[in-house]
Amino acid sequence: MKTTTKRYLLSLLFICLSLKAFAHQGSIRGIVTDEGNKKPLEGASLYIKAGNYSAVTDAFGRFFIKGISPGRYTIVISHLGYNNLEDEITIADGETTETFFKLAKAPIQMNAVSINAKKALNLSSISGLDLQQRPVNTTQDLLRLVPGLFTAQHQGGGKAEQIFLRGFDCDHGTDINVSIDNMPVNMVSHAHGQGFADAHFIIPESVQEVDYGKGPYEIDKGNLATSGFVAFKTRNDLDNSFVKVDGGSYGYFRTVAGLQLLSREKDTNSHQDAYVMGEYGFNRSYFDMPQNFNRMNLMGKYTNYISNNKILTLTLSGMHSFWDASGQIPTRAIDEGIVGRYGVLDPESGITSRYNMNLQYFQSINSNSYFKSNIYLTYYQFKLFSDFTYYAIDSIHGDQIKQAEKRAVAGYNSEYGHNYTAWGLKMKTQVGFGLRYDDIMGSELTYTQGKTTVINPVAFGDIHETNIFGYLNQTVNLLPQLVLTVGTRYDHFIQQYDNRMVADTKRYSSTGGKFSPKAGIYYNIKDNARIYYNYGTGFHSNDTRTLATGSQLGGNLTVNNILPQAFSHDLGIIMKPYSKLLLQAAVWHMDLQLEYSYVGDAAVIDTGGRTRRMGIDFSARYEVLKWLYIDFDANYAHGRAIDQPKGNDYIALAPSFTSIGGVTVKVMKNTSASLRYRHISDRPANDDNSRTALGYTVLDAVVNYVRPHYEFGVQIQNLTNTKWNEAQFDTETRLKLPGGMLEPTAKTDVCYTPGTPFFLKLSATYKF
Repeated sequence: MKTTTKRYLLSLLFICLSLKAFAHQGSIRGIVTDEGNKKPLEGASLYIKAGNYSAVTDAFGRFFIKGISPGRYTIVISHLGYNNLEDEITIADGETTETFFKLAKAPIQMNAVSINAKKALNLSSISGLDLQQRPVNTTQDLLRLVPGLFTAQHQGGGKAEQIFLRGFDCDHGTDINVSIDNMPVNMVSHAHGQGFADAHFIIPESVQEVDYGKGPYEIDKGNLATSGFVAFKTRNDLDNSFVKVDGGSYGYFRTVAGLQLLSREKDTNSHQDAYVMGEYGFNRSYFDMPQNFNRMNLMGKYTNYISNNKILTLTLSGMHSFWDASGQIPTRAIDEGIVGRYGVLDPESGITSRYNMNLQYFQSINSNSYFKSNIYLTYYQFKLFSDFTYYAIDSIHGDQIKQAEKRAVAGYNSEYGHNYTAWGLKMKTQVGFGLRYDDIMGSELTYTQGKTTVINPVAFGDIHETNIFGYLNQTVNLLPQLVLTVGTRYDHFIQQYDNRMVADTKRYSSTGGKFSPKAGIYYNIKDNARIYYNYGTGFHSNDTRTLATGSQLGGNLTVNNILPQAFSHDLGIIMKPYSKLLLQAAVWHMDLQLEYSYVGDAAVIDTGGRTRRMGIDFSARYEVLKWLYIDFDANYAHGRAIDQPKGNDYIALAPSFTSIGGVTVKVMKNTSASLRYRHISDRPANDDNSRTALGYTVLDAVVNYVRPHYEFGVQIQNLTNTKWNEAQFDTETRLKLPGGMLEPTAKTDVCYTPGTPFFLKLSATYKF
């Protein structure tokens, strides 16, 4: 009986394989381009409804779909910023149909957002819509394109913004991975704070796309990607050369210009694009003491389409800025009339510069495989004078500190991807490798008086930090609409700190590695909804200087936990109930293994144990009418320290509820207006919630008039002139009273930087 059964099964398998061999299938290969300039469109979606076949174009605008049953089909091609195109195609037995599609540019339309099995989570489609609907003039504007991400600035635009996302106070970048063109923005083991993500070297007008993700789920995003990541992508070419001038309240001035040097569009024999872009900004600001913020940016990008399957891109950029600042003011200093809301107790200042080279290479090996890589070099300088505690530490000279460093960064990223069919299932394998080396010279924390007098050196040394990583990711289409992804990455760190303090000239070193497994599964309901579940682990590395500090404390905790892990889950849905409405919702949960960090302001370890966060994200984009567009984001997070008693388990400054939204109206063919709000609720300022960081709601208004060769805009920030607090910290301070006497003892309260009052800005752009 058993032998008969085996023969029957083998015969049935042979018949199935034979039928499969004789049931020829066809394929379709093609290119999608811009109808006007004939340039290939990367990221265009193609979807064949019958059979659920889908594809996304590569950097050359090319796509390839195989395994299609013979017949006649309707194919839909969509790309943000273009009209959808429907066409009829015929698939023949054993043949590849060659096609060429041209898309016409159009105003932003919701039906251009596509959900298909070849797309990732499609969240970047939301930021793509927002990027073309909202005015973007600063890196804060770019970061806030991520739903639920809030920023706070407290050095006049000179320092990296403080970032809040998913219940994290990410400080200046400790728990969020920021990159541009696959080059990291974050600075590890920074003089001021771990992961310092100063993105001010990015000229906003150069950014074409903002990709993002929440949670540690992306296989190619490693260190610091716990709450999420933000990845900027710059343009390969400019639609037009341009000159733009902005002017506004409180001495604000900004000008930016872009010049297209080489263009494939204008020279049909050319395979090169090149442009340069420069920016200068000045801001006296609204504080009583002039901030005199100055920043100069310059970038150039050269793209060579070496052949029909190879692209080489070189980007050079540089930034230099300097400023003064009023610092954070204790609440009691304003309540008691010691200083006004926009006053200053001890002036602060800073200077920073960054210069980058990024060489990118992309090769489409064949219709199913690609290789991409980039090499980057960065030279960076930073110097900051600030005073957070005034006379709490030194009652004679005051508590001003100087933080400074110089660093060189070199890195390499690469990925090979291959699409294939195995056991009748469509699959994709990704293999990646990379490394990053930071050579940090003269990382310094010193108590000073003025800018030259040294009162007390606290920390000084050189840091050498290397991160070598690799990853493997496997995607399997279990069904045409059911996709499973499983992968892991390994990060290895070599950390070395050369202490150059006279009392302790010693070298501290440590090595450690971490595997970060990740998995996800999603199911597409036709072409208008996706249900997904993600699981992932991630980490943020701890500052290399914790090696020395941990040893001084006499413990191994710091050394043995340089890579504390985050464990996270997401369950969500993204859907289009109909073509003009896009909704996204997710519930999530994250545990962090160890939440402590090196405090650059004091050269100490801020110890913290395990934490748990959970929350809900919701986003909506609705094209009500052709002339009326609504967007809305709401994000709730509940975070607590696991090992602390109830009532003392709050996570300081962690946001609980945030919301951003707006209405955009197209008044006439060339004129649009929008009214926007951003809201953050009250949140604990310390671990026992005895003091509160106050929330706020701020309204902004924008009117734009656009013509082919020029644009005019009017922006009003804080339309209702609300008094709101931007950066806020629970800090122990000791103040000098009127008359020169000091307070008897130091006191603790919330110190804050006041947010922008009513601010009017005008802009004009000329395109040629």
